[in-house]
Amino acid sequence: MVEEKNTDFDDELDESEEGVMYEHYKLEVDPGQKMLRVDKYLVNRIDNASRSRIQAAADAGSILVNGQSVKSNYKVKPGDEVAIVMDFPRRELKIIPEDIPLNIVYEDDQLIVINKPPGLVVHPGHGNYSGTLVNALAYYYKDLEMFKSADPRPGLVHRIDKNTSGLMVIAKTETAKTKLSLQFFEKTTKRQYIALVWGNLKEPTGTVEGNIGRSHSNRQVFTVYPDGEYGKTAVTHYKVLEELGYVNLVQCQLETGRTHQIRVHMKYIGHPLFNDDTYGGDHILRGTTFSKYKQFVNNCFKILPRQALHAKTLGFVHPTTGEEMLFDSELPNDMSEVVEKWRGYISNRNIE
Repeated sequence: MVEEKNTDFDDELDESEEGVMYEHYKLEVDPGQKMLRVDKYLVNRIDNASRSRIQAAADAGSILVNGQSVKSNYKVKPGDEVAIVMDFPRRELKIIPEDIPLNIVYEDDQLIVINKPPGLVVHPGHGNYSGTLVNALAYYYKDLEMFKSADPRPGLVHRIDKNTSGLMVIAKTETAKTKLSLQFFEKTTKRQYIALVWGNLKEPTGTVEGNIGRSHSNRQVFTVYPDGEYGKTAVTHYKVLEELGYVNLVQCQLETGRTHQIRVHMKYIGHPLFNDDTYGGDHILRGTTFSKYKQFVNNCFKILPRQALHAKTLGFVHPTTGEEMLFDSELPNDMSEVVEKWRGYISNRNIE
């Protein structure tokens, strides 16, 4: 009997943030079970689990028995606790290759790192069946088998929101996909974001903790459930980089990767992201009542018509070489221009 089926991937949103596309199964071997290879045991016990997918999980060290990684020929016995992390089964969906420019930061035979622009949906779904990153990858990798399939998420091991910019890694082989996704699942990757938030944070550094789950009143947004009665554990570490009057430039380090995590946590502590229309940051939340100030903020909103969030740093272990990979990116033009405008505003206010 499958005791637990847990996933950081949320199928109901096509632009969920930082979701790890792996399913976590935990099974306890029945008392009457005869000794059986763990790969055969799992194929028999998990729906839609092919032998090749189970083997890939075993090769990546993501089959655990009683907390220890095992090979596919390990023989389970009564009372064993078997856990596995696996890729989602593919869905039938026609992926149309589209010539959409990619900002490639790094590429080799196993993976590619891109700097995603704001406004680009990561994969098809819910009305976005074209114009996505996956459509761009299908065109760029038209000769790679992985990107010829009907899988709507080929090579994807994590995601960021449509209107969040920044670094993403995409696998080019099944081995790379399995090993990279395991790193996201085990939270060993390094991910730093830069956000512009409303208000001055009380402490220059801090940690926000609180389960994140869908709002009971609006299924399209997420909220914090601090008592842990609902949702999934979420931890965000922050550091104030610059105080800009009525907004702060903040660095956020993810310990977990929940949907909309930074946006939800910042709202929870009273500092929504600048111009985040989902979580209330698209209104003037701090500042004066002067019409000149209101015009300044509205001009900033026009320059940055999205939440002020950028995935600046991404680090992981290369799936085949074992090398520590670390990438950094500059703030995109819309966000950097708004930061400069706030710097100018504060400078002029101090002179006055």
